[in-house]
Amino acid sequence: MTELTPAPGPRPGPRPQSFQAPQGDLTLLAGTGNPQLAAKIAAELGVQLLPSEAPRFSEGNVFVRVLENVRGRDVYVIQGVHLPVNDNFMELLFWIDALKRASAQQVTAVIPFFSYSKGDKKDEPRVSIRARVCADALEVAGCDRVLTMDLHSPQIQGFFGIPVDHLYGRHVICDHIQKLNIPDLVVCSPDIGFAKDAAAYADLLGTPVVIGNKLRTGHDETVQALEVIGDVEDKNVLLVDDFTISGGTLIAMADILKQRGAKDIYAAVTHGVLSQGAAPRIGNSVIKKLFMTDTIEYRLDEFPDNIEIIPVAPVFAEAIRSVHDRTSVSQLFPEK
Repeated sequence: MTELTPAPGPRPGPRPQSFQAPQGDLTLLAGTGNPQLAAKIAAELGVQLLPSEAPRFSEGNVFVRVLENVRGRDVYVIQGVHLPVNDNFMELLFWIDALKRASAQQVTAVIPFFSYSKGDKKDEPRVSIRARVCADALEVAGCDRVLTMDLHSPQIQGFFGIPVDHLYGRHVICDHIQKLNIPDLVVCSPDIGFAKDAAAYADLLGTPVVIGNKLRTGHDETVQALEVIGDVEDKNVLLVDDFTISGGTLIAMADILKQRGAKDIYAAVTHGVLSQGAAPRIGNSVIKKLFMTDTIEYRLDEFPDNIEIIPVAPVFAEAIRSVHDRTSVSQLFPEK
């Protein structure tokens, strides 16, 4: 058998260990969903927001335009997907498309709250997996990376074929709560689904954790709290969740905790969605204080005195800087 030999010629050199694309200028663009948060992030990073405009026509059509050259830049579009959810999501897609057509080197969608992350599974016949549809749409529009906070289900990151950096609001919330020096504190998850996250809260705060049990009978946000697994008698309790819409889960569980002998009831969520009437209901509840971050800016009702806002601009600014400098984002969230 004749042995084949390679054709003569220069041998290839050693294969590089890694390749990194050239780094463009860090540029922030604020959509209409989170202008205040975007301004705070820009201030933290010491940069100016990219001039842009997004007028809406009388029938609801949105028109986006970047007012400065972005060729070769790394652009971070700060745009939450919250009320009005569909308008904000479509605007985000249009920003990504406009920037890619203007030859931006990389476009990162910074989504403080991704509302459609609730649609993470097909648990009923003939329903859409909405989060997957949104992930596909972002990629088709040209998005290179997603940076978001507290997805309803972390596995949603697997819906994307592009990198997703998942930030956590519990670290800034726990830092704030620790300064209050609340005695005899216990962390409570409102249901089994958030138990793992509640345990992470408890680990950061150095407290025990208990678990609630709730029943949701439909899609109307009506919740019935059934029981609490664990001892809360003569304890101060911190209810934790990723978001609240109507406040129903937190209020119902707070009532159960009071019936089980708890003293003061606190609550903490990353995303305070708060539909119409939710804030007054929380104000009239047994919840002594609800802590939530500023990932969502719109307000349908005036906030009562027992709602307190915790800023997250420093977290997003640090994450954006880490992504741009190609350093680890996970190092921002050390486990205690």
